[in-house]
Amino acid sequence: MESQERIIITSGGHNCGGRCLLQVHVQGNTVTRIKALSDGKAEKHQRLLPCIRCSAYVERLYHPGRLKYPLKRSGKRGEGQFTRISWTEATDIITRELQRITQLYGPESRYINYASGISGKLAEREFFRRLLCIYGGGYLNYHNSYSSACTRVATPYTYGTDQTGSSRDNWLYAKLIILWGHNPAETVFGTNTFRYLKQAKAQGARIIVIDPRYSDTASILADQWVPILPTTDNALMDAMTYVMITENLYDRKYVEKFCLGFHEEQLPAGIPTGNSLTSYILGQADGVPKTPEWAEKITRVPAHTICQLARDYALSKPAALIQGWGPQRHAYGEQPVRGATVLAAITGNVGILGGWASGAGSYSRLILASIPYRNPVRTSIPVFMWPDAILRGTGMGPEDGVRNADRLGSEIKFLASLAGNCLINQHSDINLIRTILADETKCEFILVADEFMTSSARFADLLLPSTNFLERIDIVAPWEYADCAIFQNKAVESEFERRTGYDWITEVAEKLGVKAEFTEGKSYEDWARYIVEKTREVYRDFPSFEEFSRCGIYRVDSQEPLIAFQDQVKDPVKHPFPTPSGKIEIFSDRLYQMQNPVEIPAIPKYIPSWEGPSDPLKDKYPLQLIGWHSKRSTHSVFANLPWAEKVVPLTMWINPADAKTRGIKDKDRVRVFNSRGELEIEAQVTSRIMPGVVAIPQGAWYSPDENGVDQGGCINVLTRYYPTPLAKGNPQHTNLVEVVKA
Repeated sequence: MESQERIIITSGGHNCGGRCLLQVHVQGNTVTRIKALSDGKAEKHQRLLPCIRCSAYVERLYHPGRLKYPLKRSGKRGEGQFTRISWTEATDIITRELQRITQLYGPESRYINYASGISGKLAEREFFRRLLCIYGGGYLNYHNSYSSACTRVATPYTYGTDQTGSSRDNWLYAKLIILWGHNPAETVFGTNTFRYLKQAKAQGARIIVIDPRYSDTASILADQWVPILPTTDNALMDAMTYVMITENLYDRKYVEKFCLGFHEEQLPAGIPTGNSLTSYILGQADGVPKTPEWAEKITRVPAHTICQLARDYALSKPAALIQGWGPQRHAYGEQPVRGATVLAAITGNVGILGGWASGAGSYSRLILASIPYRNPVRTSIPVFMWPDAILRGTGMGPEDGVRNADRLGSEIKFLASLAGNCLINQHSDINLIRTILADETKCEFILVADEFMTSSARFADLLLPSTNFLERIDIVAPWEYADCAIFQNKAVESEFERRTGYDWITEVAEKLGVKAEFTEGKSYEDWARYIVEKTREVYRDFPSFEEFSRCGIYRVDSQEPLIAFQDQVKDPVKHPFPTPSGKIEIFSDRLYQMQNPVEIPAIPKYIPSWEGPSDPLKDKYPLQLIGWHSKRSTHSVFANLPWAEKVVPLTMWINPADAKTRGIKDKDRVRVFNSRGELEIEAQVTSRIMPGVVAIPQGAWYSPDENGVDQGGCINVLTRYYPTPLAKGNPQHTNLVEVVKA
């Protein structure tokens, strides 16, 4: 007799930009289909509807390329040659290498790389961190992320915190919304973000999109699209500020009451004259007024459009300038972050209903408990700079963004990548990183756990087959805008020799003699119960484990919009901004004291970028290359599926004018190259990208041919490994290339 169909509730667990409720249909031990699920509070809240990526989960679960068994490297690193081994041998190897490397180099030689393939509270990297804290004295930390390093670091220099987001229902009260490098129709950027924007537009808000690409968001929502050359955002911001100052459009009373550094009179004591925002904008400091005409030559945004943008934003109060994270993944990505916060401040749109403080834009109404561990090692490196920590770790210090140490205690010798693809595919300058990882005298052991043989997995010394999120339970928080939690129920049993991270890490802990301390007698499910119970201690209405598993979701009830800095604006004496001055710091004395005014100025300003439109290298590589988050994949997740190519074929966007001069027609195979590498990809000739700029969606799987030319369309063979000045973040949208027919 055919088994009865079961229906379970879960949510996608990748770094996909959303957290959605999914209804999984199961027949026997087979998932047959996945669809959207509503919940009992859908009348009060927008439904957590999935994007099209969720339709690929069944194909991903049963993809023939999934890893089945533990594998040990049998060729040179990166060649992808492996031999099947038993789990006993695999955990023996991990145990032996942990013991050897810890004894030789100490705990700072051990590093768990950034990964976002699993975003749940029970991710295997959390258990591996716990193990390293129990055995051997901890591990080298990292700070920031590949997504938002510059905005996380730069925003607090204006506001004192990166928690600058208001709840999205706040947008429903805005008269004008400016989406600056923001594309939630594809990136999602929090489930329902796009739907809130659609609702705001339906209620009368005018929407302007500033982006080199006419994105899906622009095509659906924009009343106006303003194309801008990459890396020049601050020139546009400077010129908008010029218009606001010279036409007296800025909110004078707000600036005088809440801001520091707008006028000379507002500068901190001891700061020389000429360092205020007004002095810079009017050219009193450098002799160059930041006029719309000045900015037009840099940005290609017409001067009359710049004037209109400035007037619209200043006079349409309340207005929300919402910046995506693309502009801050540039060579000087800290500057557009602070520039946007300054525009929000001088127009008086901070701390009010319908406004938006810009900056990182985060908030949290719910903080879930986590797997407990305490790392004895306090030293931390910027997440983007792990290759430097392999090559010259003991030479790295605060000037490299190292925190809590004058110098690292060791190079990275034990490198673990658990559910991530940032060793190769998602990191800048793949050809450079390959040479670093291939040298076994540098990093001595690389451990990878994944579902697939990714380009990062090919560099593993030991490769372990992971379970899919449909094969285990977990608990996930939202991607940004944290006001709910979702329970991931297990749908099916895993097949072949795939194991959860907790399972094999427990085996390693036993061989290291620390199993009892590591597990505390808990099973994998017990740790899920632990997270629920610890969360219930803080949120009294949080459901029990059984109820949470049954209903699938917990929501934080809220009646009114959450408005960032509302308390500070209502009562600045009782609630000063959490900055050293207690005000919004247009001028940051902390940045000034770093004494690097060219790359880390105390006020945000336009800095001509390397590999930007004014770089002399443009004579050789005349096109600016940017990436974007396409709906075909979540970073590199899904990019190996036939589904992805059916839904959104992988192409490079090129403007008709640039295509014509190169004899390129739509659907031609083209070669894209610079000094770092080259790839081949299909061209999409379209007016949706501005002249002088080409765009390739990030996430495609790196696949070099025998000549080293990537045939997979992975943008990171072309990007540069050169950290930003302050955050040491990734500048992966700052590239110059040339394009020819293949």
